[in-house]
Amino acid sequence: MNICVFLSAADLDDHYTQPAREFAELLGRGGHTLVWGGSESGLMKVVADGVQESGGRLVGVSVEFLAAKARTNADEMVIARDLAERKALLLEKADAIVIMVGGTGTLDEATEILELKKHGKHGKPVVLLNTAGFYDGLRQQFQRMEDEGFLPIPLSDLVFFAKDGVGALAHLEEWSGLQ
Repeated sequence: MNICVFLSAADLDDHYTQPAREFAELLGRGGHTLVWGGSESGLMKVVADGVQESGGRLVGVSVEFLAAKARTNADEMVIARDLAERKALLLEKADAIVIMVGGTGTLDEATEILELKKHGKHGKPVVLLNTAGFYDGLRQQFQRMEDEGFLPIPLSDLVFFAKDGVGALAHLEEWSGLQ
């Protein structure tokens, strides 16, 4: 399965990097392909290293203004013109999406992917990997949106919240088995 992972390119401490590495190793050992932003820095590097070292493939989609930071030994690397094209290519190349910890770029990617799913532009599963409760506040906000009628589909049809990588991958593999 080609699994797109949106996540930070920042250098983070162990309570984020260790779970990210464990998830990456699960992907690699499972024979999955990581589709990611292509960066050779921060958490993006941690996940790419873990997938590659565990036998998985790497498909990166970088962007022109970040091309100098792109991983040089990915199995495939595409350089998009801009962030909009990058997001479209990441979604196109993926069978499923996992959103890990990140900043405004990750949040932008997450909300666009969820908005497209809400409007039926894709039916791919989306998992928010809630490492160390990072997305507890967002989950609460989404629940409020559902409760107060802002979501035209059930929240559970839009996104799955996983507390760890094992749960995230189990959800994706269950979904792919149903397809």
